[in-house]
Amino acid sequence: MKKIEPQQIGEIIHDVFRRAGQEDNADRYRALVNWINVVGAGINRMTTRRYVTDQGVMHVYITSASVKADLMFMRPRLIADLNSFAGREGVITDIVIH
Repeated sequence: MKKIEPQQIGEIIHDVFRRAGQEDNADRYRALVNWINVVGAGINRMTTRRYVTDQGVMHVYITSASVKADLMFMRPRLIADLNSFAGREGVITDIVIH
């Protein structure tokens, strides 16, 4: 019988998504749910809706006009931070703030 090396649960889940062809979707979801970790609880409370398209464009709906303007200037850093949480570059390619 072949001996199998133990794996962490995260590695197993990642492998299952990869085999199913859903790795990109899992990465986009990981970036999406970490929005609160990137912007903080205060801005997250002003976020009414968010989603990521298949092309990696995150759409975020914010209730405050001044926060929208601030986030527009922070887009490059937000993209980099979200990709960091997703685990690789290019998962989030742009952010559209509504």
